[in-house]
Order: sequence, then structure tokens, then C-alpha cells
Amino acid sequence: MAQREAVLRLDEQWARIRSGAAHAEPAEADALLAKLIGALRGPAGTDAECAARLGLRLGDLAARRFADGDRAGALAAIEEGLRFSQQAAGHAAEYARWYARGLINQGVWLSWPLSDGARLPKHPVGPGSESGPSPMEQAAGERARDLTVGAVEVWAALDQEDPVNQRGLAQAKVFLGDRLAELGLAEESVAWAVDAEGSFRRLLLADPGSEESQEAEEALDHIGRQLELRLRYLSFASLIGLRTRGLLPERLLPQAVVAARIEGTSEEEIAARLGLEADQVRTMLEVTPWIAVWRVEVRGADGLWNVQSHPWHSGAEVRNRTAEDVGSELVHGFAASADYPGESAHWRIRVWWHTEGDPAEARFRLVIGPDGVTATPS
Repeated sequence: MAQREAVLRLDEQWARIRSGAAHAEPAEADALLAKLIGALRGPAGTDAECAARLGLRLGDLAARRFADGDRAGALAAIEEGLRFSQQAAGHAAEYARWYARGLINQGVWLSWPLSDGARLPKHPVGPGSESGPSPMEQAAGERARDLTVGAVEVWAALDQEDPVNQRGLAQAKVFLGDRLAELGLAEESVAWAVDAEGSFRRLLLADPGSEESQEAEEALDHIGRQLELRLRYLSFASLIGLRTRGLLPERLLPQAVVAARIEGTSEEEIAARLGLEADQVRTMLEVTPWIAVWRVEVRGADGLWNVQSHPWHSGAEVRNRTAEDVGSELVHGFAASADYPGESAHWRIRVWWHTEGDPAEARFRLVIGPDGVTATPS
């Protein structure tokens, strides 16, 4: 008993350092954490609290390793920690929460190569991308998704009358949406983000002005930005599916209408399939611009594609125009310009929505050579 109490006092000392309530130099903190992990290993085999705390502290070790750039070391530590966390999860709600958070962290670290520096998906269009993930990255992303699904299930099994568990479940849904977006599963990522958004709105209304409500507002801002981004990668069929399932928020309908129009869908079909009036669709298209970004390239004698200068590598705000409308106008404009390389040359054009990116994400693309068009619009 005395040994157990000594271990728990050591854990409390570490918790104070971890929270910033007490100060320790990095080397001193590392040594204390290593000592604590070693001290917890013995009783963890039979003591649920020690097992839960060992899982938690191995998670702390993983976080420190990850911050130092040691992703492999972080993954090894969290993998071991989760075995202890899972062992303890059924003994107390708090231990289950620690386990769920550990699953989310492991998912974040596994999927790290699938996101860019701004933590946005590198390959949001999935397998069709010309620069898609490697098989190893894809497998890691799929495991990250499965772990995050596990975290959602752990949170969902806890008492949902408790706001802590409600918030944990909502946050887990946000992370699941992120993991799905990284795998190119844009429609499902939107569905989970919308679900999470509803959960956070309920939390905000339940206790306005509290610290929890401030966290909910921050989460809603994040979700809003993610939803606006992800809608750019959805086909009209996906938008219809989300609308049918009640997972397309009213505030995002103008962007959904624009997305469908960019794809080439007529105003009449947009209205019919999204359950809107024709004048609603027309108004949305008139007042909601989209940014068309384009790049024209000419193939040189060395076989390399050379990007043309402005205005053939530029962008503009447009309204109620399809990507093909924009692309066709650029094709005619370039062919009639002083920059046109002649009928014997090969040249190509791509048009993106909002930002230039992977060729597979282009909303319009065309390759033209001596024999005419050799690739058709996307």
C-alpha cells in the first residue's frame, strides 16, 4: 500500500509539471517521467488505477517524442500505453476517457503524413490524385480512421447526460471527419463534421457563457472552415445524398449550389435535386462568387511543360459560370493571343476552384496538340 501511495504521489508531482503548475527543466522533467513510468509498471498488472495512469503517462511520453520529431518513437509509446489504457477502461468512466483520448492521439500521429503544413488533407480527392499517398501512408491513414472510430464508440458508450462525455463525443466526431477527409472520403467527412457541429451547438445552448461554451464556439469555428473546404471536393451526387440525409446545413446551401454549377449542372436540375425553388438557385448563383484559378502550360522541345506568365497563370472571381465556361474562354483567349505557340505545339490548361492544386482536383482540364484535343474536360 505504501509503495502504491508513493507511486501516486510521484504521478501527482508529474501532473503538476505537465499542467504548468510546477516548473522543471526539460531534462529533469524527462527523468521524472521515465521514473514514474518505471514505477507504474509493477502495480499496473493488477491495479486498474495504476494501469490507467501508466497508459496516460506513456501517452505523455509519446507526445513529448512527437514534439521532438520522433514520430516512430511516439507511435511505439502510445501503442504500449493504449494496451494499459484499454485494460483499465472498463473500471471507471475517467479511465475510459483517457483511453478514448489516447486512441485519438494515436490516430493523429499515424495520419500525420496525409496532411500538409496547415493540417489540411494533402490528397483530398483520394486515389485518383496524381500525387496520392504511398501504400504505407494509405494503410496508416486507414488504421488512424479505425482507431478514431473506436474513440467515438468509447465516448458514445459513456453517460451522455454528462456534458464532459457529450463534449468528448463531439470532439471525437470532429477528429473522425478529419481522418476521413485525409483518405479522400469527402462526403462521409462532411457527414461526421455536420453531426459534430450539431452536438457542439447543443452544448453551447445548454450552458451559454461557460468555459465549455467558449470551447464549443472555437470548435464550431473550426468545423465551419472545414465544411467550407470539404464541400469543394464533393460531386453533385454527394451533395444530393447529404441533402437527403439532412446533413447539408442551410447556411452551406449557397456554396453547394455553386459547387453543382461549377460541375456543369443546370440551374433547373440543381433546384429539382436539392429541393429548392428556381429563383432561390438563381439568386444564390448571382450573389455567391467562386474563385477560378487557372494555369496554361506549353510543352517545350525538351518535353517539359512550361508555365505561362500572367494572365495565363492567374485567377479571378466569377459568378454563375461553370468551370468549363471559364476554361473554354481561356482556351479561345490563349489561342488568339501573342503567347500562342502555334498549331504544331502541345499545350494544356487546368482550372481549379479557389486554389491551384493537384491536377486531379482541377475542375476543367484540356490538352491540345497538332491533332486537336487529346484530353477532354474533367
